[in-house]
Amino acid sequence: MSAGRRRPPAYWYGTEAPPWTARALSGLYGGALALRERLGLPRVQRVSKPVVVVGNLIAGGSGKTPLAIALVERLRRQGWTPGIATRGYGREQEDKPLWVEANTDPALGGDEPVLLARLTGAKVRADRDRVAAARALIDAGCDIVVCDDGLQHRRLHRDIEIEVIDGRRRYGNGLLLPAGPLREPVERGTHCDFRVVNGGEAGFGEWPMQVIADNALPMRGGRLRPLSDFAGRRVHAVAGIGDPERFFAMLRALGIAVVPHAFPDHHRYAAEELRFGNDLPVLMTEKDAVKCAAFADERCWSVPAQAMLPEAFWIALLDKLPPRHGTESF
Repeated sequence: MSAGRRRPPAYWYGTEAPPWTARALSGLYGGALALRERLGLPRVQRVSKPVVVVGNLIAGGSGKTPLAIALVERLRRQGWTPGIATRGYGREQEDKPLWVEANTDPALGGDEPVLLARLTGAKVRADRDRVAAARALIDAGCDIVVCDDGLQHRRLHRDIEIEVIDGRRRYGNGLLLPAGPLREPVERGTHCDFRVVNGGEAGFGEWPMQVIADNALPMRGGRLRPLSDFAGRRVHAVAGIGDPERFFAMLRALGIAVVPHAFPDHHRYAAEELRFGNDLPVLMTEKDAVKCAAFADERCWSVPAQAMLPEAFWIALLDKLPPRHGTESF
């Protein structure tokens, strides 16, 4: 059985009305959020270095991890030593903090933390307590903390908040959990420093982001291959992310005939789930590939993706950060 979260109900992103029980629970949840806000809870705690949070308002993925990776790379180019704080959804023993490295078992470290460690080389701390994670990273020599997710973890003071919006699904039916996908009201996004739209049309005050994939990497070892080589061919496409259709649509846009296989976000794969009864190539996201590496065969390919944003976004973001210790400007 998957350790990941189930697929969202159809009414979250469709026209079907949510059941009355879900709407009632949504009202209770909204009331609890409002009460917490009035009481000023939880008490905010600061750490000694800047904190940048990359998060979203909906349950499930919207493209946070590619942006977090791009952010870490950009900060490093500017002379910072970034560390990554993450909860590590779906990992075993979530209640225990863990240093996640490139070779950590994804079952122990979580798929996204392991991917972050492999692609960035930064220190990655998985911990439900983001304050404790930030302090551990600072003690380990990091001079800035990037939180992959954590927009709702109010206890940790943040210098910059970035909301990532799925450009295709946006906020779904606009309702709070469990009647809709929202973890907080839509208005919460207006308080973020930056609102980034992953695909689709960026509106006023929003920054466009495209997640680009050009190549596929054989999981049993070998050279990168252009995705264009798969154009006109049928392939099995595997995605256990917040919005699998985003991955399938990207491949179809390249002229690839996709046989889609959607799994729940953070799904823990078994070898038999990649046996489709034929020898067609199997293309999967990097997040899925880290969990399938142990039993992948010569049919299996990982598709690396890169977040692309306007240069003006990076200039505006860097300008909001305090000067690094010992420097006057960027």
